[in-house]
Amino acid sequence: HMKSVLKHYFLLWVCIISTDVLVLADDSIKSQLEWWRASRFGMFIHWGPVSLSGHEIGWSRGDQVPIDIYDNLYKDFNPTNFNAEQWVKLAKNAGMKYLVFTSRHHDGFFMWDTELSDYNIMHTPFKRDVLKELADACKKHDLVFCIYFSILDWKHPDYPLGSPGGRTKKPNSDMDRYYKFLEAQIKELFRKYGPFGVVWFDGEWEAPWTDQYATNLYRLVKSLQPTVLVNNRVGKGRQGMDGITVPGQLGGDFDTPEQRIGRFNIDRPWESCITLCNQWSWKPNDQLKSLKECIHTLVKTTGGDGNLLLNIGPMPTGEIEPRQAIRLLEIGDWLEKYGESIYATRGGPFKPNSFMASTRKDNII
Repeated sequence: HMKSVLKHYFLLWVCIISTDVLVLADDSIKSQLEWWRASRFGMFIHWGPVSLSGHEIGWSRGDQVPIDIYDNLYKDFNPTNFNAEQWVKLAKNAGMKYLVFTSRHHDGFFMWDTELSDYNIMHTPFKRDVLKELADACKKHDLVFCIYFSILDWKHPDYPLGSPGGRTKKPNSDMDRYYKFLEAQIKELFRKYGPFGVVWFDGEWEAPWTDQYATNLYRLVKSLQPTVLVNNRVGKGRQGMDGITVPGQLGGDFDTPEQRIGRFNIDRPWESCITLCNQWSWKPNDQLKSLKECIHTLVKTTGGDGNLLLNIGPMPTGEIEPRQAIRLLEIGDWLEKYGESIYATRGGPFKPNSFMASTRKDNII
C-alpha cells in the first residue's frame, strides 16, 4: 500500500514539475470560469474620441479619417452626458452580468488617467477618468468589471506598424521598448482599477507580436491577479474570426468567435462578441438588430455552450442611443421570463440548429 502511495506522489511530483505556468489551470481559475460561464451574457462597450467622426474605432484612422484629423479628435471630445451608473444599470436591466470596456483600442488613445502618455482622457475638454467611473459604478451595482486592451498601437512611434491595418511601417520603431511600455500600462491598470473579471486582449495578429512577448504578457497578468480570466487573443493561437485556438498554442482561458455564433463546444470555454448594430463604435443611423435576432443569437450561443458579449457604441455625448438602450431592455424583459434557460446552464445535449437550441442544468433539459 505504501508503495502505491509513494508511486502516486512521485507521479504527482513529475506532473507538477513538468507543468508550465501557462497550462496550470488552478482552482482559482476553475472557479472563475464557473462564475463566467454561469453569467452567459455580458456587455461590450467600444467608445472613444472616434465617436465624434462616426467611423470605426482604430480601423478608420488613415482610412475614412485622415491620420492628423483622427489623432486630434480628442481635443473636441467632451461627452458631458456620460453617466457611468446609467450605463451599468442599463447592462444590469438587460440581464448582463459583466461589462467589458475599451480601455485602449488600436488607435492608442487611453480612456484612463495614465501617467504614461498625454494622449489620454484627462487631456480632453472632458477631463474625467472614464475607466475609474465605470469601475466604481460596476462595484457599486455588483456588475463584474472587465477591460478590453489592444496589444497593437498604430499611433505609437515604437510599434512597428501603422494603420489602417498595419499597411504603413515606422522605420524608427523599437518593439522591445514598446513591449516595456505595454507592461507599464498593464501594471498601472491593475494597480489603479483592478481587480478585473477578464482582461480581453485584441490586436495580437500582426507580425511584431511574438510568442515570447505573448508568454511574458500572459505571465505578467496572472502574476498581478491570479484569478483574472484572459482570452485567447493574448497569443498567436487564434484562427481568424472563428476564434478557435490552435492546439498547443497559448490560448488563454477562452476562445473568441467574432461577429458569429461559435461552434458547439462543451470542452473549451468560448464567448462570441457580436455588435448590436453593424459597427463596433457609434455610427449615426447604423442598422440595429431586431429583438428576434438578438434573442436567437443569445439562445444559440448558450445552446452551443458559449457566452454572448453584446456590443454597444455610445454616442460622443456620452449617452447610449435610446433605440439601442430600448433593445437591451427588451432583451432584459425576455431574460426576466426565460432566464433560467440561459443562466448557469450548459449547452446541449442537442446541438443548436436553425430552429432550436437546448441547454441543461443538472439533469433538466
